[in-house]
Formats: sequence, C-alpha cells, structure tokens
Amino acid sequence: MPRFSLIIPCFKVQGFLRECLDSVLLQSFNDLELIAVDDCSPDGCGAILDEYANRDPRVKVLHLPENVGLGRARNAGLPHATGDYLFFLDSDDTLTPGALRAIADRLDEAGDPDVLVFDYARTYWWGGTRRNVLAEVLADAGAGTFTVGEHPEILDLLMVVWNKVYRRDFVEENGFAFPPGYYEDTPWTFPVMLSARQIATLDRICLNYRQRRQGNILSTTSRKHFDIHEQYQRVFRFVDTRAELWSWRPYLHRKMGEHCLDILAKPDRLPPSDRAEFFRRTAEMFRSYRPEDALVDGEVAQLEGGYPLYLLKRQAGRAAQEAGRRAAPVRRAAGVRARRGLARLLAHRPLDPHLVVYSASSHRGMLGDPEAVYRKAREIAPQLRGVWVVRDEEAAEQLPPGVEYVLPDTRRYLEVTSRAKFLVNDVNWPGPLVKRPGSVHIQTHQGTPLKYMGADLLGKPGARHGFDVPQILRRADRWDYSLVANRHSELVWERAYPCHFTSVRTGSPRNDVLVEGGEDAEAAAAQFRFRYGIPEDHAVVLYAPTRRDYRRGGHVDRVDLARFAADLGEGHTLVVRLHPTLATGPARGMGLAELHRRGIVVDATDEPHAEVVMLASDALVTDYSALMFDYANLDRPIVVHADDWAAYTASRGAYLDITAEAPGHVSRSYRELAWLFASGAWRDEEAGRLRADFRGRFCEFDDGRAAERVVRTLLLGQPMPGPEPARVPRPAAGRDELAST
Repeated sequence: MPRFSLIIPCFKVQGFLRECLDSVLLQSFNDLELIAVDDCSPDGCGAILDEYANRDPRVKVLHLPENVGLGRARNAGLPHATGDYLFFLDSDDTLTPGALRAIADRLDEAGDPDVLVFDYARTYWWGGTRRNVLAEVLADAGAGTFTVGEHPEILDLLMVVWNKVYRRDFVEENGFAFPPGYYEDTPWTFPVMLSARQIATLDRICLNYRQRRQGNILSTTSRKHFDIHEQYQRVFRFVDTRAELWSWRPYLHRKMGEHCLDILAKPDRLPPSDRAEFFRRTAEMFRSYRPEDALVDGEVAQLEGGYPLYLLKRQAGRAAQEAGRRAAPVRRAAGVRARRGLARLLAHRPLDPHLVVYSASSHRGMLGDPEAVYRKAREIAPQLRGVWVVRDEEAAEQLPPGVEYVLPDTRRYLEVTSRAKFLVNDVNWPGPLVKRPGSVHIQTHQGTPLKYMGADLLGKPGARHGFDVPQILRRADRWDYSLVANRHSELVWERAYPCHFTSVRTGSPRNDVLVEGGEDAEAAAAQFRFRYGIPEDHAVVLYAPTRRDYRRGGHVDRVDLARFAADLGEGHTLVVRLHPTLATGPARGMGLAELHRRGIVVDATDEPHAEVVMLASDALVTDYSALMFDYANLDRPIVVHADDWAAYTASRGAYLDITAEAPGHVSRSYRELAWLFASGAWRDEEAGRLRADFRGRFCEFDDGRAAERVVRTLLLGQPMPGPEPARVPRPAAGRDELAST
C-alpha cells in the first residue's frame, strides 16, 4: 500500500501536463501511485498520460468516455486509490522539490491526522511568485493536531482541495465525494474540515499554484458561475444533518455571502445581462439560510438591499477610489514642496559640528559598520550626538534603550539631516536628502564586493532590473569618504562609482569584533548557541547562500538542507542564514521554516547581527556571499559551493574568479560538498593555506581598530594614537578583473 495516491484529472492542459507529472514522479519520496484521469480531453493529454504509464509502473491512467468535469473526474479516480492519503493535484500545477518527503515526515510526526493542510505559492505567467499571504496561520497552529473549533482561523485559508492531503479511510468512512459543476471544492472542503477530528498543518510551500494568463475555467464568462448557489446549498444540507455542526451556520452563512459577492465583483465571471439575476438569487439564499443569531454587517449587508442600491454603492466606492488616486499625486507634490520649503529654511542655520546621523540597510535599524562606528563614538567621543534614522516605529522598538532616532520624511528627520555635520550610511541616502556645503558623508558599504555593482551593472541588463543606475550615481556624488578593507574594494568602488570621493583604508568597522574577539565576543556567541538550543560540544556549520539574478525573486535552492544536516552527522548543527532580500519572500517557505521548527536546522536569517552568527560558528559554507570576506578574519574553515558559478557570473558579473582564488576548498556538486565534510578535507592543511592567502589579500586593513580609526580621523580630525597596523597595502594579485583608476 503506497503512502500517497495522487489523483490528477486532465483536460486541455497538454502544454503543462509533463511539468506536472515530472514534479510528482521525480520527487525524492517515491512511495506513491499516480492516478491520472483523462477527462475525454480533445488535445494530446491522453497520449502523454499513456506515454508516462508505459515507462513508470506507478502511473495508472483512466480514459473517460465523455467529459464529466473536474469534480466527477476526481470521483472516477477515487475507487482506484490504494494509498494511505489522497492528494488531489490539478494538472497545470506542480509540486515543489521535496514536497512529498516533507508531507510524509509531518504526517508521521502528527500521528496520521485526518487532514494535513500545507502551504502554496502562486506562480504567475509573467514569472512572478507570491507566497500565500496567510501562511502565518499554518505556523501559528503549532506542532499538534486540532479541530476547526480549536483553530477556526484555519478556515480563513483558501478553501480549495489541492492544498491538503486526506486520510483515505477518513474520506471513505464519511462518504465524501465531489459534486458536478463549478466551485466543486466548496462542498468538499467545508464538510471535510468541519468533520475532521485531527487536523495538522505544514508551514512549507509544497505546491506551485499556476496563475494562467488565460484558460482558467473559473475566469471564463459564463452562467456556470451560478453553480456556486447549489454548492453552498449542499454545504448547508450537510450541516443540517449533523447537530454538532449547527453552531457553524452563522459562519457559513456569512462566508456564502462574501463568496458570492466576490464572484459578482469580478468583471470577467458573469455575463452583464445575468448579473442582476445572480445578485437576486444570492440575496434570496442569504435570507433563506440566515440563522437567528447571524451578524449582518460590512460587505454582506449589501445583500439586504436591492441590486440598484448595490450598484450605487459600488459606483460610489469606485468614484471615491478614483478621487483618492487622483488626489494622491497632489498630496505627494504638496508634501515635497513643504519639505523643500522647510529644508531651505533649515539650510540657513549653521551645521552642528557635533551631530552625526546614522543609517544602515535602508533604515532597518542599528546594524553593520554604522553601528560599530556609533558605538565607538559613544565610547571615545561622547561629545558627539548620534541620531539614527529608522524606517518605522517597529524598527525603533528594536533599538537599545536611550538611542535617539528619527523616522524618515518627518520634520525631525529634516532638521537633523540638514544640521548634521556628518552622515554615516552603508547604502545611499534617499534622493530627497540634500547635501549641504560643509557636511561630510561617509559611505561604509556592506562588505567587500564580489558581484558587479553600480556602473558595472550597465552591462548586465538582467541584474540591473529595478535599479536606476544613473540615479544611484547621482546619489553617490554626495559621498566624501568611502571606507575600504582592502585594495580590491578600493579599486572596485572607484570603478563602480565614478564619483568625487576619497577612499580611506580604515578596514571594516563591523569586523573589529571578528579580529579582536575577547570576552564580549565569546559571550555573544555563547548566548546565540543557548538561544537556539545548540549543544556546547557541537560543531556549527553556517550556510549562507546569496541571491541569484538569473531567477525572478532571487531564490534558488542549491542545497537540500535536510540532507546536508543529516550528512554532517552527529555532533554537528547546520545554521542557515539567507540573504536579507530573501527573508520575507517565499524562500523560507520552501522548507527552511519547517526544518527549523523540527530542530533539523537553525534558521538565523532574522538575527540582526551577522557577526554574532559568524562568531558562533566553526565553519562557513557559502556560494558567492560577501560574508566570506568578513568571515576570513576569524581564520576558520570556509567552503565555497559553486555549482552554478557560470550562470551566476553570466547574469550578474564578478570582479574575480572566486573558484580560482577561493578562501578554502571549492565544491561544484552536492556530492563534492558532502565529501569535503565526510572526509575532513574542509579543514585540512590545504584549506588552511588557501585561507591564509585569502586573508592576506582581502583582510589587509582589518586590524580591530577600524571603528576607532573612523571616529578619530574622520569625525574628530585627529591622528590615530599609537602605531598604525603592521599590515600594509600590497599590489593586487591574481585574476582580478580590475585596473586602478
């Protein structure tokens, strides 16, 4: 008996069918049967299914003599299912890699619940991907099982059949089946979810829900959309037969009203001549099934009036929306004029020689090099007043007590940025900020550059998508000083940003803690391990992948995290830190969040201070993240996983061949990566030699006093006390694609 029976009805999807079938049959978990139902499709679907069945015994094909529709095609496959769990997959959708393994593991953990609800992502025909906006509902449900009465918010998720798997015995015991017509998922999902005694969730994207430009049956204009009324009547009839479900009548009554109004509001669903009739039937059903204790307010209150009143309210709403749209540019322009006027007034006031304004990572908070400079200034130059720009009050709440801050585009922001003698940032300040004569802008950057930046992106149209390079350079014209940790960076920044600034060989202030170490650094590392439950005797391997410019959204899974964690073996903990731009997208939903919950890996993406994560680790595995240049200061093993180096450099460009001048061993496949750790080669003598050469070249100005050097020489105008570091600049060596400007 297989673990899963996947039932896939097929009708006029020959262009998508192979991708769907391959996404199932190429899963790492293969204890499955695939029951494909050819719903008398007039295209090549039947032949494709027969081809797959001939070469894979897991595939069974049913050819229906006539077209019966999606619901009854699923019913046709049900008697042939022998698996523990039923999975209804639409033939234009696809499973994500590793989905069935993750589902199987979660079912085992939850003790074979009646229903398991998992996450999905919408994949658009133009290339975009968007995760389910209610994904947090899955995470908040916890690790145990529950009923809808205990977690009613589970019903807020999309009520479709394909984001769940169902225990086959549970389905057969209750006699669940799909009705004919459109919206057949409605009278399946509500009875199933309300009847289930054990529901579990999986906070992982297991399915890509294809958003087709055309061909989606529910986006066709037809009277078949009237089927929604009969589908909800089926739901109400089911509830009426079970007294224990009567308390759900008010909820279902409101949901029915909202669903029908949503169909009516979509311009492509109903023929214009039928819209009034659809409203009338909906209103009749709404009155007919209204429970005594039902609350009728908000959107559904429109069903209490007639269709003309509904149209008037819709027209009024659209008119207000259009008025707001037209007024928005006027308000923005007025705001800009007001800010400019205030800036002109403030420009007549003298600069404050003791005021320093800081920002990091587009106002995300106290981070990176600006934070290191700020803290050192507080220590050795208390006469300097430091003010942080943070993006919102939520970010401000994360600041340490006593830190002064302002929010962007406020009067106080304009006051401090116009009066400040010094402005310190690791990215460009926004366009409206005007550089006053005499003010000093210090650009710290965000590490040593490997990938193309600034003007060099002009030759990489894919990588510069969304970047206005001329505007970037105009903003960089405000820089007075550019901090560098090595000659490589000095050459890159002068090439990528051909502006009038002075490069200063200070080292990277945020790396001081990596160079100096000390009790505070050890305490921070120990606290990190304690916070994430990492045993003291474990070797911590930090995996830090970067984003890809050859994939819309930037995320590409290059390593199977569960497999890597298992291959590392006992006594090891795998810590994962995604690129900051991937933290809020679908990347974590592709399995990282679930693996973190289960304790298989540690997700440190949200840790604000990368240096703490580095201090807590014993080795780094990365592809092309600039983190490797900072990590080299620790003199700990680094492995470069470069299995797509050619694609990466072709799409983004790189200033050096990191595979030829690596800080350690290079793997070009997962097999090589696993071997490096299994054999111990990741920390052998050759790895040490490569790391030493790399450190000598890219950490040459990092001596543990970078922040002090910035404060004394740039903010205070004083010489550095004591001898300068022993490290001195040396000519760039190797295969750098740079020439001194």
